[in-house]
Amino acid sequence: MTILDLAGANQGTISFVTGYGHGLYSDDLLLQMDEAFGGNDFFDNQSSPRKVADFMERALTFPDENFDGILVWDTLQYLSGPLLDAVIQRLWRMMRPGGCMLALFSANEQAQMVQSHSYRIVDHKTIGMLPRGMRKPSQVFSNRVLERLFQNFHSVKFFLTRDSLREVIVRR
Repeated sequence: MTILDLAGANQGTISFVTGYGHGLYSDDLLLQMDEAFGGNDFFDNQSSPRKVADFMERALTFPDENFDGILVWDTLQYLSGPLLDAVIQRLWRMMRPGGCMLALFSANEQAQMVQSHSYRIVDHKTIGMLPRGMRKPSQVFSNRVLERLFQNFHSVKFFLTRDSLREVIVRR
């Protein structure tokens, strides 16, 4: 299988995935978002057609149907509006039919700020979460919102973790 990890390259995840004989590509989508939309107003900058076009031209530039799995982690909750939809469409195109994607969203619907993390696969039972700082989510991602967001996918499964995270597994 070929896997894309959007938390950035780290040796633990590389060793885990390649140890099973799979290929791994890594990219730090959150860092790319900060570079493209950082500054005065992160979410307002996401509505700039020029900044969105530049971001989409540089980010997620992999071929269609290239991945069997994509580890998105908590990155999508920091994208808003049409940009979020465009990124979801691009991820769908990059996945092979039957491929799966893992995304995490804060389950705390009252939180104004949530802790973002960099994720590392430690072993088959453990995922390490390294804090990257507090961030404001773009919106509340309820189950209904997530079902609409991933409506073009074949299936959507939700799980609630002890860490107040909503794990979402979608299959193309």
